[in-house]
Amino acid sequence: MALDLKKTIVESAIWKSVFRHGSPSNKPRNQALAVVTNVVLHLHPIKLRKSGVRLSYTWCMGGISFFLFLLLTVTGVLLMFYYRPTTQFAYDDIQSLRDHVPLGVMREMHRWGAHAMVITVWLHMLRVFLTGSYKPPREFNWVVGVILLTLTLLLSFTGYLLPWDQLAIWAITVGSNMARATPVAGYEGPGAAFIKINDINLIHVGSDARYGLIGGRILGEGTLIRFYVYHCVLFPLIAAGFMAVHFWRVRKDGGISGPL
Repeated sequence: MALDLKKTIVESAIWKSVFRHGSPSNKPRNQALAVVTNVVLHLHPIKLRKSGVRLSYTWCMGGISFFLFLLLTVTGVLLMFYYRPTTQFAYDDIQSLRDHVPLGVMREMHRWGAHAMVITVWLHMLRVFLTGSYKPPREFNWVVGVILLTLTLLLSFTGYLLPWDQLAIWAITVGSNMARATPVAGYEGPGAAFIKINDINLIHVGSDARYGLIGGRILGEGTLIRFYVYHCVLFPLIAAGFMAVHFWRVRKDGGISGPL
């Protein structure tokens, strides 16, 4: 009777609308269909070369980097419940996260996880370079990886300001001042003097890349809000999109590259 009930459920329209394929059998075609029609399994390739997944070859830096991104996302969302991005409360909220908020260790997890992600992404890029995994047909994915490295550094840079202490303020002051030398867009950069209308420079101290980056001529409330949005919304969404493309291209380019 139990078998009849199970068969009735499995063959019902509702069950088939949720599960598009049954359990995989030993047949390769059946295994492929089970993977392709599953929302979770289809993220992974059906087959892998044994030589391409050796820890001594991959270093597992790509997987660790993605795990750290997920960890930072979870801890970052939790921190948003307690952190207020204003010059009046930002520093006090960071101190409260350390001393008073239950599970305050999540702030340290977020901080050290960010440092670790920068290191693992660099090591991943180094491994890809040393093993020649940037060569055709993988050159496009190498460019995507470089963009992801840049986004990782930008996430670290924008998050550095959020505690709003002296170390963060001066670090962002020095870092954002480099934007003044941006070609064409920075008022001290090459080409900025040629952007004119009626002999009036359009790129000046109040309209250049640095001004747009920090939301004013000096660091202030607008800078903190702007960096908070960069760090919590803009860059994570862009990074997630490029990660999806990165993983997809690994699949399309033949899976993880094998040893040379």
